[in-house]
Amino acid sequence: MRNHFHLLVRIKTCRVSETRQVLPDEIPETRQVLELDAREIGQRFNNLFNSYAKAINKAYNRTGSLFQKRFGRIEVTSDSYFLALINYIHRNPQKHGFVEDFRDYPYSSYHAMLSDKATRLKRDEVLAWFAGKEHFEQFHGMAADTKPIEYLVVDDYD
Repeated sequence: MRNHFHLLVRIKTCRVSETRQVLPDEIPETRQVLELDAREIGQRFNNLFNSYAKAINKAYNRTGSLFQKRFGRIEVTSDSYFLALINYIHRNPQKHGFVEDFRDYPYSSYHAMLSDKATRLKRDEVLAWFAGKEHFEQFHGMAADTKPIEYLVVDDYD
């Protein structure tokens, strides 16, 4: 898209253990469990977007902000939202008039889901939600019902 993109990302519960060297006068239990919280996850995406902006600015000899607004994130709390978002994201290029049929948009994960080529996407996990490729395609062939997710995508820019 010219001015936005959508990512549907699953954040695993992440626990990291750190072990310090035990000094003789310390209690033997010195492990500390850290959990990634929303701020830390947000900071990681912020770092990604800042790095991307710096690379684009360098490549095109430009300065300043690359993004109009800061990124937003919304927790997906139900299966129906999850499925609706997958359909919405794949249909987004068609919604914004980049292509007449979203299946023709070359920069979409839709193609990776149907391909047999190697990918870093969790293809098998996504397709399992649809009971395979055939149902995945059938689901995308239906008219997208965006009513249940309208409040999630209010800032989808034209």
